[in-house]
Amino acid sequence: MKRRFQALHPDEFVPGAAALTPERLSARGIKGVIFDIDNTVVPQDDPADERARQLFRRLHEAGIRTFIVSNNAEPRVKTFAGAVGSEYCFKARKPSAKGFREALRRMGLARDEVIAVGDQLFTDIWGANRAGIRSVLVPPVDPKKDTKGIRIKRFFERIVFRSWKKSEKNS
Repeated sequence: MKRRFQALHPDEFVPGAAALTPERLSARGIKGVIFDIDNTVVPQDDPADERARQLFRRLHEAGIRTFIVSNNAEPRVKTFAGAVGSEYCFKARKPSAKGFREALRRMGLARDEVIAVGDQLFTDIWGANRAGIRSVLVPPVDPKKDTKGIRIKRFFERIVFRSWKKSEKNS
């Protein structure tokens, strides 16, 4: 039986991007991580802080590639990516799979060697799932900084998230 909202369901939920340690990822055969920026790694529109730089540095030192796929314009994404030393794709039009496929191609990795991390079901998770990449949902870093449009989406995301949690209990 097909699960309700299956295309929007993450493969995994973790308490924050920092929970993705190099040891945990390497043990699962993960060689690359695709990140969203806003409210996934830092609050909406914030620059890369020390926590973000440390996260990317730890991953890079362990040989894990990183790539940022964002719907933001290039100045925002390029500045953030430069601060954390990551490649990037801007104006990705998530939930389109195009930016995720570009990330795979540019990292030179296979789908099963990569995870995609984001805070939104309707963009990050759906896009990763459409590209056949394992999707990891994190709670928003600072939901108070969400734009009005994102706050409206969060209402519907709660419905989908509850559906996913229920399907996880039953599997």
